[in-house]
Amino acid sequence: MSDVADVPSREEERYRAMQALDPLASDALESFIGGLHDESWRVRHAAAEGLQRLPEAPRVATRLISVLGERGEAGARNAAAEALAGLGDAALGPLVRLLAHEDPDQRKFAADILGQLGRRGDVVESVLVRALGDGDLNVRVSAAEALGRVGGAGAARALESLLDADESLLRLAALEGLALLGQPPPLDVALALADDASLRRSALRVLGLRPERAALERVCAGLGAGARSVLEAALGALGTQVARRDGARRDELDGLVRGALAKLPDASARVQRALESDDVAVRAGALLAAGVLEDAALAVPVAEVAREDRLLREVLHTLGRLGPEGGRVLLRHMGELSLPARTAATEALVDLVDADSVPALESLLDWAEDDLRAVVVRALGRTSAPEAVRPLVELLGDPSLSGAAMRALVALSEPHASAVLKALDESVSRRATPAAVAVLGRVGGALALPVLRRLARDAEPAWRAAAVEAAGEVDFRAGGELARGALADEAAAVRIAAVRATGRLGGPDAAALLRPALADEDLGVRLAGVDAVGECGALERVPELELLARHEDGALAVQAVRALARLGAVGPEVLRVAAGHADSEVVKAALAAGAGTPPGLTLAEALLGHAEWDVRAAAARVLGEVEGPGAEAALRMAQRALGAETDSLARRALLDAVERLSRR
Repeated sequence: MSDVADVPSREEERYRAMQALDPLASDALESFIGGLHDESWRVRHAAAEGLQRLPEAPRVATRLISVLGERGEAGARNAAAEALAGLGDAALGPLVRLLAHEDPDQRKFAADILGQLGRRGDVVESVLVRALGDGDLNVRVSAAEALGRVGGAGAARALESLLDADESLLRLAALEGLALLGQPPPLDVALALADDASLRRSALRVLGLRPERAALERVCAGLGAGARSVLEAALGALGTQVARRDGARRDELDGLVRGALAKLPDASARVQRALESDDVAVRAGALLAAGVLEDAALAVPVAEVAREDRLLREVLHTLGRLGPEGGRVLLRHMGELSLPARTAATEALVDLVDADSVPALESLLDWAEDDLRAVVVRALGRTSAPEAVRPLVELLGDPSLSGAAMRALVALSEPHASAVLKALDESVSRRATPAAVAVLGRVGGALALPVLRRLARDAEPAWRAAAVEAAGEVDFRAGGELARGALADEAAAVRIAAVRATGRLGGPDAAALLRPALADEDLGVRLAGVDAVGECGALERVPELELLARHEDGALAVQAVRALARLGAVGPEVLRVAAGHADSEVVKAALAAGAGTPPGLTLAEALLGHAEWDVRAAAARVLGEVEGPGAEAALRMAQRALGAETDSLARRALLDAVERLSRR
């Protein structure tokens, strides 16, 4: 094998060796320093990362400073700068001292790295401000750039004073620093600097920070610039404005942008290129411009901006401005979009669709991801098209989409009640799915009662159950009548439906009607009965709920505790019994039920020592909610528990409780 062919493997060996170095080894420091001088950037980067893991960070910083002085070793010096930037506070002292070095090259390195450290403070700011008066231009420029990253009000004043400097490079660095600090110079100064071709890009950025109309007009003028960098600077400035404006002020901005874009024959092409920029602010400005243009052809690149989470809200706003034609463009290209873009596009379609969108939406249902299909169903309901009724009725048989389809059909019933009722009648007649019964009741109202009464006597339990629940939504008297008859049905599913309907309807007889459900042989009926008692406020059933709070089945005991809390009937004995349950979910239900009461506070303190971490975390959250006179005691409890807690998640809950209680 030739030496040339061997190079990659030798580089890989050095890279792996650098990663495998033990930071605690006696020669680790010099081994990593040697790695900074490697010919491979991968090895140098691994060495820089390794140096940041070494103990005795001040000693490491001093050694790295010495590497910065090795002229002719550009790769090693840059890698040393990377390592110093990662050392944090340990590098501050050596770098501040390096700013006084006799070699301007060393002083420039010091300023650059201080900016990369990102440590704000009076010391760093003051030494960098002094460096603005350095005899070397490169040092002054580096100091100005660094102040933009770590400076404060004093840095802004110092940078502003450089805007009339003789050196264009220094004025540029000062402008960039002010843009990073979000501190624009006076309007007249910024406008004058925007006339300088070498400064225009940076001047537009700071003009984007100013609210005056004159600043916006100058920024919008930049949209017609021939240089792409100036155009993107103008769009970036608009992106900054978007985050600062709303209502009428946003309307003013839209008007100015519209006027500027109207003069450009290639406005859409310019905006499309900007939508693909790496700069988030530029993309935000491009979204504003796309919305103003209302060019449906931009729908796909606009949707793709959703890959940046921070711009999702603006993406949806812009897609909404592209109208139904934009929606049709999205539907045609949905299969080509990235997942974030497809998610945003599907959400936007709810407001963009019209009657012509139904076929494309149906097609989309065949292959869209599960979490997007429900949004497509919503969109079908928003088309206001009778053609959407049939696919929605068919979707009632899909358990994952039946709820969304029901809501969409109810929405469609406003403009097309007869079409919806006809389709539902047909679905019930051919016994497609019992879910159609619920929608039939909602849409048909009293007109559906004869069908519901007939179905309540059906041979199939699922259809009887659906009819009983639907009748309760349609008519109080008829619903109560069907529910009473179904409480003794042979099928548990029907009894559950009757119990739920009874709980929703309430009334003076509800407590008596629900009593058998609490002792039903079927667990599902008992669970429904407990919920129904809590919903209708049947205080007469409290004794039965107290017994069920002791039940060995955790789900039943949890529901009983929650129902008692809903009725305001959780006493100390219930808390005590539930807190000793074998199922930790019941214990957590007791904590929630007792929250805000003296017995609940006592319980929370006791459960801070529970064997299960999630119970301890729940107790910590209950303590964190305590207000008033008990807050101080709760704080002491949480602090004591924190000292003994070993589980990371429970500790996090305790720390949060301590922080919240300390503010009260």
